[in-house]
Amino acid sequence: MTTFASGTDTLTRDALTVLQPGFTGTTAPDWLLRRLGEGLASVGLFGRNIASPEQLTALTAQLRAERDDVLVAIDEEGGDVTRLEVRTGSSFPGNHALGAVDDVELTRDVAAELGRRLAACGVNLNWAPSADVNSNPSNPVIGVRSFGASSKLVARHTAAYVTGLQSAGVAACTKHFPGHGDTAVDSHHALPRIDVDASVLGTRELSPFRAAIAAGTRAVMTAHILVPALDLDRPATLSGQVLTDLLRGELGYTGLIVTDGMEMQAIAGTYGIERGSVLAIAAGADAICVGGGLADDETVRRLRDALVSAVRSGELPEGRLADAAERVRTLAHWTAAGPADAQLPADEEVGLRAARRALRIIGADGFTPLTTAPYVAAFTPVANVAVGDETPWGVAAELARLIPGTETGSFAGEDAGLATLAAAGPRRVVAVVRDEHRHPWMGAALDTVLRTRPDTIVIEMGLPQAPARGALHIATHGAARVCARAAAEIIAGE
Repeated sequence: MTTFASGTDTLTRDALTVLQPGFTGTTAPDWLLRRLGEGLASVGLFGRNIASPEQLTALTAQLRAERDDVLVAIDEEGGDVTRLEVRTGSSFPGNHALGAVDDVELTRDVAAELGRRLAACGVNLNWAPSADVNSNPSNPVIGVRSFGASSKLVARHTAAYVTGLQSAGVAACTKHFPGHGDTAVDSHHALPRIDVDASVLGTRELSPFRAAIAAGTRAVMTAHILVPALDLDRPATLSGQVLTDLLRGELGYTGLIVTDGMEMQAIAGTYGIERGSVLAIAAGADAICVGGGLADDETVRRLRDALVSAVRSGELPEGRLADAAERVRTLAHWTAAGPADAQLPADEEVGLRAARRALRIIGADGFTPLTTAPYVAAFTPVANVAVGDETPWGVAAELARLIPGTETGSFAGEDAGLATLAAAGPRRVVAVVRDEHRHPWMGAALDTVLRTRPDTIVIEMGLPQAPARGALHIATHGAARVCARAAAEIIAGE
């Protein structure tokens, strides 16, 4: 039964209702349970909160014992960005692999199975899919998280993903509005800017969001980006022109608007999280996501008090806060009602089937599968914040399962090529790269290895933008565990 703390005034309760905070640990801390009783309606989960499906199920049950309609949100894109399988790598390929296959039924099936697993663990709001059109291949934060560089392709797969996910009773949160694909800056670190005119935005960036809205996406996440064609001064998250005039007005969207993480430097570094949260709600956002970095009761108290103070001072209309809180409750009621469809059957292998279909293989005609253990050299770039560095990647583990004795090392920097040759010795080299086109040192390392060892196998697990080379070249379109397994099967002739 939903509990309500006595004596909490409506304004304070609404201010808590619009927050989506995180916490540390694998059980809910006392402060979080207390806030749920006082009006908090959402909780965000991250990799640090998840040890196993059983533990996650117990955690969400603990939250619902305090508030039965709580929104439990997670950043589970599959592919490179996984929280359910943060320590092993995902059982699902990411968006770019699905876009490479370009089978909307497959995308829908993958999203439905992912949704089924989330729902089974008690998670009912997924901060996915990414509807960003990756029109800038040098983008440091989107990349393989996007279905591709074509707005039409991204639109049809975004719609399919939303449909599949929500068929399991898990609300989709399509992101990052109005589109984060054409940026060269990571908004975790600074404020990106997109300098294109409104007509380009309308045909390129906005097309996937229109498709998501038509498919019934229950939530949309804002982008911390400056788009001068829409608002000269404020980033999208804080812009009434972007959220109210464009998203609500022109696009006709009526669901929940969620901000991206407010502690990201694009907002926190300029406005601060309190001021940023007030401006976001005033601009038309309904829920404040915070907790990836700041994950304590003090953060919740600061944001609650900032919103209450803004209403009392007249800076934030009380009706706007009440409207935002009501949209949160509306989504909570939808998730509590469960999926309209019958119970989805499990399809445990759909992710692997998709990963196999996503492979692009060059040089297979003259390739003989390996029978002796190779040396796997992982040319490892610095991971972006969205992906994190705790999730393993590469093919070594999967290849070792098929070819016992396989060894591996991680290399970076100007000496990576020579170090690889020294470590590999006479063994066949499997060089694994990730976004080679974005890292000159990585291309140079491959040059060095291939000059001496032209029989080297090259596996690209990021965007396959660089020219394909090596005795065998495999593009996986992502670094999920199933992508690694699919590539390893080719190398071992499975």
